[in-house]
Amino acid sequence: MSSMSSAAYVILAILGLAILMVVHEGGHYLAARRFGMRVTKFSIGFGPTLWKHRPKGSPTTFQIAIIPFLAYVQIAGMNPYEESDPKDPESYANASLWGRIVTISAGSLANYLFASILMFCGFMLGGNLVIDDTSMKVNVLKDGPAYEAGMRDGDKVLTVNGANVGDWSQLKQLVSQHTDEVIDVNVERDGQTMKLTPRVGKEGDKKGKIFVGPFAHIEPVTAGQAFVLSLKEPPKVVFGLVKGLARMVSGREKPELSGPVGIVRDVGAAARDGAHTYFKFLGALSAYLGGFNLLPFPALDGGRLLFLGFEAASRRRADAKVEAKVHALGLMMFIALLLVVTWIEVVPKR
Repeated sequence: MSSMSSAAYVILAILGLAILMVVHEGGHYLAARRFGMRVTKFSIGFGPTLWKHRPKGSPTTFQIAIIPFLAYVQIAGMNPYEESDPKDPESYANASLWGRIVTISAGSLANYLFASILMFCGFMLGGNLVIDDTSMKVNVLKDGPAYEAGMRDGDKVLTVNGANVGDWSQLKQLVSQHTDEVIDVNVERDGQTMKLTPRVGKEGDKKGKIFVGPFAHIEPVTAGQAFVLSLKEPPKVVFGLVKGLARMVSGREKPELSGPVGIVRDVGAAARDGAHTYFKFLGALSAYLGGFNLLPFPALDGGRLLFLGFEAASRRRADAKVEAKVHALGLMMFIALLLVVTWIEVVPKR
């Protein structure tokens, strides 16, 4: 993919994100149809319609809209403000509790399963990246302070300013204490000890860093190994999401948010690195979207599941119009947050 233009990478990024959204809504669609619900529209994107088609004998109009972000399905009976026949067997409002729970959960489940498919492709194309985080051997970012000081991939960090280094958290701590200062780093290379003197970064993303990471290498894998790895990776992504949110809520970690611009940029960068990285990154993003959508927040699938959980526990339905207002409020909050994050990403920092 390296010979492609920047515009091509952007298109690949948008296409990849669109596929993830179609998979998500496809999960809702298939589950709704499985439980006999009538899906009236399946839209890829939103805004003015570019193309639409309704297959003969199908209740569903499939369409592509001009703005490629987001996709959605309209299921008869989900909107309490529309006229609905209380005897309509194909209405979401009249479906069984189990059918509604599965239908709402199916989008995230589809993303989660699709993550494994994408990651399998990535592992088969590019092998498995094995990270050595115990030996203190490093990979060195070119043009970073460590590289400029003469450190190279495979060097083993022994000491920083005379202090022995035993793990990565200790290395980070020792380095970050000397922002914009020259530090003495002893490394081992080919059995020989060398003394290097990188200057620790002082501003922005470089502050407190010399730009080294755990030594990593690629190992080829068989189809069976790729299959096992593709099953192991999505749970790690979801666990990382939950752990990160817990740390942010507790104030132990600064929130890091990305809007459409940032996500497209990251996916494009993954595509630029190669098809294997592109598939792995999309797989991780698909698992992340699946987990994120199940968070118990209004407008997300997890928010809808909260109301269904209330119904299961109390054996009575929540007021459908009240629920709709709660989700509308949540949606407005998400849109506002999205606009703010996009503004920060687009407008240059002064």
